[in-house]
Amino acid sequence: MDTNNTNKNVFELAITLGKALKEDERLVRMEAARKAYEEDPTLRQLTTEYDVQQRAIQKVASTEDFDPQLMESIQNRINELYDQIMAAPAYVELMAAQEAVNELMNAVNNTITFAITGEMPSNCTHDCSTCGGCH
Repeated sequence: MDTNNTNKNVFELAITLGKALKEDERLVRMEAARKAYEEDPTLRQLTTEYDVQQRAIQKVASTEDFDPQLMESIQNRINELYDQIMAAPAYVELMAAQEAVNELMNAVNNTITFAITGEMPSNCTHDCSTCGGCH
């Protein structure tokens, strides 16, 4: 058996699979959601401020005589920013799209595992609607 030829076939199949996955509606949706998230000016401002506040609280916490009220104030602002980011439509869509892609990738991995071992991985729900089925 020519292992170089076999390896080449495996990688060619992997490239074919990757190209097919790239065209899947779930990956297309995630890419659009990622782009919308990155281009949202409000989210960009919120995440920048969130990062600044995180650095500020670390700096305050590292001083010997830090002000607990200042720490609480910064932490409250961090919490507000976090809540605003999590509630932003572009973020919500990105997370939903990412979850759909994760489910797809798990289903693909389960199918490959099934093809190799003949056994379903322990994370198979046996509900083909969640993964597209492989048995």
